[in-house]
Amino acid sequence: MHILIIGAAGMVGRKLTAALLEAGAIGEEQIDRLTLADVMAPEPPLHRIPTVPVAADLSIPGIATQLVAEQPDLIFHLAAIVSGEAEANFDKGYAINLDGTRHLLEAIRRQGANAPYCPRLVFTSSIAVFGEPLPPAIPDDMAHTPLTSYGTQKAICELLLADYSRRGFVDGIGIRLPTIVVRPGKPNKAASGFFSGIIREPLNGMEAVLPVEDSVRHWFASPRAAIGFLLHAATLDTAPLGQRRTLTMPGLSATIAEEVAALERFGGSAATRLIRREPDETIARIVAGWPQNFDTRRALELGFLAETSFDDIVRAHIEDELDGNRLG
Repeated sequence: MHILIIGAAGMVGRKLTAALLEAGAIGEEQIDRLTLADVMAPEPPLHRIPTVPVAADLSIPGIATQLVAEQPDLIFHLAAIVSGEAEANFDKGYAINLDGTRHLLEAIRRQGANAPYCPRLVFTSSIAVFGEPLPPAIPDDMAHTPLTSYGTQKAICELLLADYSRRGFVDGIGIRLPTIVVRPGKPNKAASGFFSGIIREPLNGMEAVLPVEDSVRHWFASPRAAIGFLLHAATLDTAPLGQRRTLTMPGLSATIAEEVAALERFGGSAATRLIRREPDETIARIVAGWPQNFDTRRALELGFLAETSFDDIVRAHIEDELDGNRLG
């Protein structure tokens, strides 16, 4: 099996690559080759499975055609610019998040025009496709009501994925990711970045800025869970999805206060004292329009799993990214 990961240099892309190489297979099929694509070519890991790094910007016409020329069997489309950057740079957001996805779908369709080709395409969407007014728990089939450019771009891509799948050009499945915490590494430009920062930085003895109130509630899952979502989506029988090709992933609804309490249980009061409250009206406005809780029974019935407590999320971060013996 030939697998193409678009957005392979990002945090999720790197973790997905590592998981695929460790497993060596997807379901019953052995992985023969990995193509790792991103705006800057990812660093190829040393492994017996051939990995080919490629510098590729999907927003440039013709690049998607090059990526699918060898007809990869499975494509993970993770590439996007994040919410805060998409809101700040309207043109860039639409060029990368929308046009790039459309270029990819069209390239796949054209590949199938002369010879049979219908790959599995796993697309990462976002809970940002939903916006106020919202019910207490958002059902999987609620109409899209995005309140940001990023959410709008993802919502349009979900519709494209469903239509190209309906027409038989691609076997697509979209997964709406919760906000992923705790993200390792340096902060990015996502408006949601502080959710990770107020755990990651204090556990490393560094100060973190909290721009919203402790009462803010949000929907979370760990990077470990996100990789599980992607791998499960790659092998899932898509027939039960019908025309509703995108699912909201399971997650945990929690407040900032609950997040901070979990931090204290692992890092003590020394860690929580490193959180500096500094209100930011722009971020607070963006976050206020985001959904807080979901009814994900459809995804759960299809076998997707996530954490059920914030302690589990912090524990996963410590086990995967830190020295577990250093903390309680």
